[in-house]
Amino acid sequence: MLEKKIHNIRFAINGIKIAWQEEFSFKLEVCAALLISLLGWLLAISTAEWLIVIFMIGFVLSAEVFNTALEELCDKFQSDPDPHIAKIKDLAAAAVLLASAAAFVVGVIIFLPRFLSLV
Repeated sequence: MLEKKIHNIRFAINGIKIAWQEEFSFKLEVCAALLISLLGWLLAISTAEWLIVIFMIGFVLSAEVFNTALEELCDKFQSDPDPHIAKIKDLAAAAVLLASAAAFVVGVIIFLPRFLSLV
């Protein structure tokens, strides 16, 4: 049982490695997450705010990984242009955009008041 769980964790870590190696967007999002984390530390955000920030980082990165997986799956079965495949890819990309937009709004709500208080 434990061996199976360890195997599953290895598969998941491999997926993260693949996303890092093959997806420029994933690298950008990880860098943004690190910068936001540094900013949160410098501005001493509250525990509740940290929970929200960490959740949003996970939400965006997960959406990106799902988008990448779906694109890979679509490309595996349909290499020629196909309107249905294009629609699926557009919808998956929209999920990443929506997650990123939500994370941006959360970031503004958490960080903007702190920036304004510094001015």
